[in-house]
Amino acid sequence: MSLRESVKTAGRGVAHVLVAPLVASFAIRARLIDPDRALMASTQLLAIVPGLPGQYLRRAFLQHAIAYCDATAVIEWGTTVSRAGARFERNVYVGPCCHLGLVHLEQDVLIGAGVHIPSGGTTHGIDDFTIPIREQRGEERVVRVGTGAWIGSAAVVMADVGAATVVGAGSVVTRPLPAGVVAAGAPARVLRSRVAEPRAV
Repeated sequence: MSLRESVKTAGRGVAHVLVAPLVASFAIRARLIDPDRALMASTQLLAIVPGLPGQYLRRAFLQHAIAYCDATAVIEWGTTVSRAGARFERNVYVGPCCHLGLVHLEQDVLIGAGVHIPSGGTTHGIDDFTIPIREQRGEERVVRVGTGAWIGSAAVVMADVGAATVVGAGSVVTRPLPAGVVAAGAPARVLRSRVAEPRAV
């Protein structure tokens, strides 16, 4: 094992020790109130820790608190996670100041700064004018971002994004996007394929 890998391993170990009290607090609060509300409060607290120490602490905590967080995932400053069912696979990068709900970020996904991925597009009901929207039942679903996809800064993603797809900055994804395309706009639409067209001979 190289010196760099040894330092990283030691850093991960220290981070797990440092977040142990927060993990214990989270476990108690998750039973008393709700795992999602407990998670949101904890990630808000950890979101303010800057730099490399913050990356290590957030990852160490999330490895105990959400469905899955790989040891190689990077979650930057200012990012909060609100659903315990979230999954962050190998080499996921989440930029600063994002909000993530019930998401599954597959391997090598890149998430730009300020991206919002709520738990689908129908988290609140809106059909009954006699009931406040906050009291109407919605439907949450897992939003999956496929392997190697890149979501540009300030995008809002409410539907699945295919593998190796690029979503332009500021886009709003309301319908599933296929694999291997570039999409942008509000609502996002496919602009072109990323697969090279065969050249005529």
